[in-house]
Amino acid sequence: MRRLALLALPLSALALTATATGGRTVASASCPTVTQGVFTVGTDNPAYPPWFGGTPAKGSKWKISDPTSGKGFESAVAYAVAKQLGYPRAKVVWKYTPFAKSYAPGKKGFDVDINEISYTPARAKVVDFSNSYYDVAQAVVVNKGTKAAAVRSRAGLRALRLGVQLGTTSYDAIKNDIKPSSQPRVYDTNDKAVFALKSKQIDGLVVDLPTAFYVTAVQVPNGKIIGQLPTKSGGEHFGMVLQKGSALTGCVNRALAKLKANGTLKKIQATWLSKVVGVPVLR
Repeated sequence: MRRLALLALPLSALALTATATGGRTVASASCPTVTQGVFTVGTDNPAYPPWFGGTPAKGSKWKISDPTSGKGFESAVAYAVAKQLGYPRAKVVWKYTPFAKSYAPGKKGFDVDINEISYTPARAKVVDFSNSYYDVAQAVVVNKGTKAAAVRSRAGLRALRLGVQLGTTSYDAIKNDIKPSSQPRVYDTNDKAVFALKSKQIDGLVVDLPTAFYVTAVQVPNGKIIGQLPTKSGGEHFGMVLQKGSALTGCVNRALAKLKANGTLKKIQATWLSKVVGVPVLR
């Protein structure tokens, strides 16, 4: 039945097939892309380390890091998935997509969006998520030399003034895992939340663990990661976002499965996220 269905496709659909170096197909009727022969990847701007790397060229639209460099965990994952789908690097196009817009309802101008977007049932009602490419731990960043810097448990976090970016699962972690005595302060962007920590408007900032390393290394030089929240089996994870009902979702999942099976995903994580090991868990 599957073969008959393929033969029934019009020639215009079959014409989506193109050949790259080595005889690999860069597009097919079963894995269609937004633009024929091109794999379009969305992400936010600025694009931060360690998720993205490379210095943007003069005049580049990208800030902080350059997703097209292939450097940084998510950039490397995106190119690895594209390669599995048959798209050479030259056929991968990056498109600026604000974080909140990536998983909002509506038609997408990208094939996949990769931007530390955690799967949630609510988000999955309006977009497709790929399988996990990274299992997430949340961390707490504070200023050195403060009372907050001495906290070693979740109980100790409850009295702190905590801040977080709007619309992130870090907010859910504060509400459900920390359960603070006062409402967390919510900011439109992570930059604003980081500024609040740096200027001591808040005692602690909750972000995913790899981002916490960037915050302490670059954005808040006096910052300190006091620990990470416990992870749960089958818990929070990042997935690529696709158009709801996209025919490409299964293709991306098969690509990720192969990258896990052959060790590529593990190698990429070891290259770009090696610092996440050794951070104490806040019990």
